Amino acid sequence: MRILVTGATGTLGGAVLPALVKAGHQVRALSRAGRDGRGNVEWVRGDLISDGGIRDAVRGVEAIVHLATSGRRGRGAVDVPGTHMLLAAARAAGVSHLLFTSVVGADRAPVGYLKDKLAAEHLVAESGLGWTVLRATPFHQWLDRRLGDFGSYPALPVDRSLPWQPVHTGEVAARVAALLAAGPAGGALDFGGPQVLGMEDLVRTWQSAHGRSRPLLPVHFPGRLYAAQRAGDFLTDATPKGEITWHAYLFPPPPEPSDDFASEHTASPTSPATQPEHDPDLRVYGGDEGYQRPTRG
Repeated sequence: MRILVTGATGTLGGAVLPALVKAGHQVRALSRAGRDGRGNVEWVRGDLISDGGIRDAVRGVEAIVHLATSGRRGRGAVDVPGTHMLLAAARAAGVSHLLFTSVVGADRAPVGYLKDKLAAEHLVAESGLGWTVLRATPFHQWLDRRLGDFGSYPALPVDRSLPWQPVHTGEVAARVAALLAAGPAGGALDFGGPQVLGMEDLVRTWQSAHGRSRPLLPVHFPGRLYAAQRAGDFLTDATPKGEITWHAYLFPPPPEPSDDFASEHTASPTSPATQPEHDPDLRVYGGDEGYQRPTRG
């Protein structure tokens, strides 16, 4: 199957591309900048904000994996207008299946950027295309980076009232591949990590993995988004779920030599698939899936 992937340079995109290649698909990856192809990945230039190149990008594909997102700072430019534009092009091209990735709890707590994610879900459901929405919990890789953002602080802020259910991008990517093989679900499905952790446990494990011993500063993160998280709105009991725990992600076994492209690029938190590229796309879409940092409002 020939599949177009938007948001291909983002955190999840880096895991989805090799997973689709491993499954035997021909993959076309959308980027705002020109790139050289590699293996079964064909890079095409396109912009979900300006509409440049989108009609050409969807031409000849059977399915679309729509990962691109405006994230926390983009004010929905990609999630809503960009999705609308992509759906119109997909209908005109006769695409049979569009899989859109969203966030667990977007339907229960449409707050902040999650409101845009839910609006995009509705556009997909009403598009007339075969469709699937996959909602995921926050990624191990995203949480790892966010905690690293506090690395220069004398103490790490910890809100003990917040539950987290992180999931590995490699396992989300494998779920994406399985859903594409199954065909349009015509509904929204949740996919979460194998365990729910309190923030203190999460941070202590992270410090141990990175050789740090900063004191923990008890705080209460304000705002409606954190109130929803505190209430458990961003957790899921849905099955199947991921198997890689937060501890296993942070303390991975040494990788075994392999000729398998997908395994080498998704198995380790230090592999290229789990590290965002220094790419202009990430400042616009595809990069910051997850929750906001503590802000008021």
